[in-house]
Amino acid sequence: MSRVGKYHVALIGVAALILLMSLVRVVSGQNDITSSGTFAAALLLAVPIGLAGLGGLWAERAGVVNIGLEGMMVLGTWFAGWAGYQWGPVAALLAGLLGGALGGLIHAIATVSFGVDHIISGVAINLLGPGVTRFLSEVLYKEGTPAAEAGAGITTSPAISSPPPEISLPLLSQGPDLLGALENTHWFLLSDLAGILRGLTHNVSVLVILAVLLLPLTFFVLWHTAFGLRLRSAGENPWAAESLGVNVYRIKYIAVVISGAFAGLGGVFLVFVSTKYVEGQTAGRGFIGLAAMIFGNWRPGGLAAGAALFGYADGLQLRSSGAVTSFFLFGAVLLLVYLGVQVRRLTASDRPAELAARGGREYTLMAVAAAGMVVLFWLWLTVDQLPNEFVFITPHVLTLLVLLVASQRLRMPKADGVRYRRGEQH
Repeated sequence: MSRVGKYHVALIGVAALILLMSLVRVVSGQNDITSSGTFAAALLLAVPIGLAGLGGLWAERAGVVNIGLEGMMVLGTWFAGWAGYQWGPVAALLAGLLGGALGGLIHAIATVSFGVDHIISGVAINLLGPGVTRFLSEVLYKEGTPAAEAGAGITTSPAISSPPPEISLPLLSQGPDLLGALENTHWFLLSDLAGILRGLTHNVSVLVILAVLLLPLTFFVLWHTAFGLRLRSAGENPWAAESLGVNVYRIKYIAVVISGAFAGLGGVFLVFVSTKYVEGQTAGRGFIGLAAMIFGNWRPGGLAAGAALFGYADGLQLRSSGAVTSFFLFGAVLLLVYLGVQVRRLTASDRPAELAARGGREYTLMAVAAAGMVVLFWLWLTVDQLPNEFVFITPHVLTLLVLLVASQRLRMPKADGVRYRRGEQH
């Protein structure tokens, strides 16, 4: 399929998804499914996940597995909070980037220079980040220090002096707020589109815009520049890249340091949202970002879709616990669509030999999908509201399910996680 064809399929898929969400909203009566508040919350929740995933993308495209994204995010949050209350948001941004890049540098030294197993080094970074930041907090935020007098504690920093500016679309998202007025009509599809657009364009932080722009910038750099070609070659076959004159060590160092900086930027965003550093505020987003990157098949576009999915699930459960039950109906409809597509494929096949060879597996999957559809529809009819414990874990369950489905079509870089030594034969 050509690139234009892929883009067309993606646009058709997005349009069908919005149509399905609108249908579920009308049937279930849960207006929060497509409300501007839900999508505004989803955007805020998706950005740090996307930035962490973007960091993982840079490292793993260069052949370095980076499960230390969580620890690098923690470093970014602490340094952003420490610098932000003293010198403002610009200093917080730079300090958070440097804090995350420092974690990336440590990971690069361990894995690239010393050949430490990438998983072990990543786990060490995840342990080191919270430990170092707690130590720094106890030293710099203890009683009697200027920071403590400004409102800091052992687990928090003083508030940032000023938040970054926010932007809205004139007429559409502010002032007359035409999109808000259309959203409040609750018309089929039209109000849903208005709610989605308003949620993505009303009071949007400048840092959100920067994070979104980093996705196409990453795609351009990695897939349309000579530097990006060298970086990806280091992740596919570093020995072949070495034979062509590529300095693989330097490429890997650059990629992993940039990876840490992006994770740190995700931490900066969390600090800006809460206006200060709070211990434990990353809440596993580095790991979810890694899952989003894998779901996206190590591509920026797929990564964005994964981060949006996880952010939406988290945002919906925060906005309305009752609306989470609509996932049952949503899943049932998706399985119905899947069954329809499979039936059409099987009946339209003009290759009976191939159909007979794989028919057993196809029919088994269809039977499982049909059973799942019935169960989900029954749950939607009978469950009025999920217990809070189930509502809270919905995003994490969704993460596992999505990875389970996506794992059938993934292709990681061939040399991802492979120990590289110059001159060795692989």
